[in-house]
Amino acid sequence: MKKRTLIRGGRVIDPGAALDRTADLLVEDGRILAVAPNLAPDHAEVVDARGLVVAPGFVDPHAHLCEPGWERRETIATGARAGAAGGYTAICAMPDTDPVVDDPASVGFVVAAGRRAGGAKVVPAAAVSAGREGKRLTEFGELLEAGAVALTDAGRPVRSSMLMRLALEYAQSFGVPILSHPEDAALARGGVMHEGVVSTRLGLRGKPAVAEEIGAARDLALAGATGGRLHLQRVSTAATVALLRRAKERGVRVTAEVTPHHLLFSHEAVDGYGTEYKVDPPLRTHEDAEALVAALADGTIDCIATDHAPRTYDEKEQAFEDAPFGVVGLETAFAILHTRLVRSGRIPLATLLERLSTGPARALALPGGCLSAGERADLVLIDPEARWTIRPERFLSNCRNTPFGGEAATGRVVRTLIDGERAWEAPATRPEAKRPGTGAQSPRGRS
Repeated sequence: MKKRTLIRGGRVIDPGAALDRTADLLVEDGRILAVAPNLAPDHAEVVDARGLVVAPGFVDPHAHLCEPGWERRETIATGARAGAAGGYTAICAMPDTDPVVDDPASVGFVVAAGRRAGGAKVVPAAAVSAGREGKRLTEFGELLEAGAVALTDAGRPVRSSMLMRLALEYAQSFGVPILSHPEDAALARGGVMHEGVVSTRLGLRGKPAVAEEIGAARDLALAGATGGRLHLQRVSTAATVALLRRAKERGVRVTAEVTPHHLLFSHEAVDGYGTEYKVDPPLRTHEDAEALVAALADGTIDCIATDHAPRTYDEKEQAFEDAPFGVVGLETAFAILHTRLVRSGRIPLATLLERLSTGPARALALPGGCLSAGERADLVLIDPEARWTIRPERFLSNCRNTPFGGEAATGRVVRTLIDGERAWEAPATRPEAKRPGTGAQSPRGRS
């Protein structure tokens, strides 16, 4: 017998279809069968979603899952489970592992580990250059055939303009984007935070905003000249936003992402030398953060990426100059952005959901991000009024390096379904699921 689940009475928001209404959603054998009011149960397991938002599962275009080589920080399995807890149904894993994901065998390893993980689907990005050294291109065709979905040197710019041009040209024949870390490496070298009045006061070496802007200008120019698909990772400055906006107006094939921490913090957060605020690119000025929010709202920035980068307690407990860059974000992204941006009226809920799901799925040409009939049933149930406190000690990720620990949040993912199966459920808020004509609650998923 085919397995059916009827999600009843939720506020269904499908950004890709401009749908926002109270409706039922029927899932059969892992696919969405119908979205409409008052669907008949027809022997389906019924989930009461009244008061909840039903939306496409989130897609993270940029996460560091650390395996192979850095399993003390994170594994593909723990990262996938953390992703499901945050509402993510798909995660693009960066190739900056040890060894680097730059050959078909290493791509295959990530694909296989992702299938075994049991949480969010994990798809690998592979390196643009061998060893991420910027000297010669990898074999794009072999990497993509093995399961890679995009190409990036992940945290390093492709320093040679000629190599970047060749990469954009070569990737065109495969229909995949080059994910760019826009930066002039020479200008940024040695910087540990934004170059400005705060870095001067703290006596810390800064990374100037112009380093990102020069890198972005180069890559946008090359994308325009070649017609290749470019995706700018972790945009952090108002000037980069302006360059991006003009490039889109000219018809350059470019998408871009921004992280929650760049939207919500400025370099002033570093004033106490807190290493939880040490990220790359660094937190910029308040004006930069405001420009990023505006660009996210108007669609100049297409998607939100967590840049999930687990670091151990010992690593982050070093002096600011010596501590590694990075924060975790898979389990907090929706809640903190809903609290800070949606409830404050700065962006609509539908816009946030689009930038977390439809936007990144489109940017990386990944399945998901919509609730149309026939699509895989990768979706989230959200309680927009749930009040809770972010407690890092309860994270499913191996690491706790977050700037949001202890914050009060409103809005929470209460259930994540992947291919129609329950991948995660919040332990304190469980939607009731019953068979018609019985009082038996359905089996509980992972908590």
